[in-house]
This record gives sequence, structure tokens and C-alpha cells, in this order.
Amino acid sequence: MSQDTVERAMEVKRRHEKELLRKPNVVAVGVGFRTRGGVRSDEVCIVVSVKTKVPASKLKRGAALPSSIDGVPVDVVETGEIRAFGGR
Repeated sequence: MSQDTVERAMEVKRRHEKELLRKPNVVAVGVGFRTRGGVRSDEVCIVVSVKTKVPASKLKRGAALPSSIDGVPVDVVETGEIRAFGGR
């Protein structure tokens, strides 16, 4: 992993974040390491957090997430609902 790889992933994420967040079920978008079979790899990717993972065959047309964006891999991770709490 190089700094250039991370910076490229951050730039691609920044350009496509709003579009990804408009997709149903998506709760967050970030940059991190791809996880496969529960094991973290050294592959930098755009991490898309969803409430619930849904098989592609069950998604409405246009709701599926891409496997890569502008050459940067995408990893879809089930996180449940994300809630922020404000404090005083």
C-alpha cells in the first residue's frame, strides 16, 4: 500500500460519496482495507456501509453497488443503522 493509493481512493470517494449515500440501505462511505472472509487484507478500497446486506438478485434496478469505482475496489460492509448522539 502506498500513500498515492490511499490518496487516490480518498479522491474517488469524495467525488462519488453523495451518489453512493443516495442509494437505498447505504449509511456511510469511507476508505479502508478490504475484508474477505472476515479477514482484513492490505487492499485499499472504498468501504460502503449498509444497514443490511442484500443479495444482488433481491435489489431493485439501479440499487446495486458497483464492485469498483474509477478503478478503486468497493467493499460493502453490513453495519446496521448508524446513529449519532449530540451532547451538550
